[in-house]
Amino acid sequence: MDQECLKKEWLKSEENQKNFSGWDFSYLENKWFCETPSWDYQQLVLSHLKKEMVLLDMGTGGGELLQTFAHPYHKTAVTEGYLPNYHLLLKKLQPLGVNVQFVDEDDLLNFADDSFDLVINSHESFSVTEVKRVLKSNGLFISQQVGDFNGLNLASRLIPEAKKDHFSFHLSLVKEELERNQFQVLFCEEDYLNQRFFDMDGLIFYVRTIPWEFSNFSVEKNFKELKMLHEELKRHGFIYNLQHRFVFVACNKK
Repeated sequence: MDQECLKKEWLKSEENQKNFSGWDFSYLENKWFCETPSWDYQQLVLSHLKKEMVLLDMGTGGGELLQTFAHPYHKTAVTEGYLPNYHLLLKKLQPLGVNVQFVDEDDLLNFADDSFDLVINSHESFSVTEVKRVLKSNGLFISQQVGDFNGLNLASRLIPEAKKDHFSFHLSLVKEELERNQFQVLFCEEDYLNQRFFDMDGLIFYVRTIPWEFSNFSVEKNFKELKMLHEELKRHGFIYNLQHRFVFVACNKK
């Protein structure tokens, strides 16, 4: 396939990504693979969640994972900072009784002190002191996070000017901050996971969906780098990347 045909095909992939909503990656089925962490975040939450608890899910996305917990809606609150998802939640969850709040800055949660028995957070930024404020005494904070080393392998090949100013977001430093703020860490783990993309359509869809890791990427701007990755795909049958994840369960001892 000549370069112009490749570019047209990849521009279609870029345009198709605009249909993405919620946090639904089902489009990528059979287009990628990523190792799973040694823990199961969903089961970790379920093992601590009780029906009588007041629950906050920070950065709930489209609420897909939240709804698998089947927690009473009137005891559930969510935050979301991505406007398309927020509007989706207003239509989907608010009518059911869920307290839906738009939060642009995660260090400013729009809830009273001591509001929640359990705060959960999957891949959303957070302020330890703000989570502590809204948690009741002995309340739990459960979070799975994307560490600073996530995606660097791919980003360095796709966006040559990409730079990272610091590498402070990993388990040991977050654990230290939690303990400094009188949290007792009950469980924690950290994994580095192999990720593979099996076609360019899936790669472009993924990269366009997480612009905070692949800033200023576009097919037009990064066509040269995409061609090199396309050659890698032809040689190996996949394009390699590395994911960085960590998780913790912490109890608020205030």
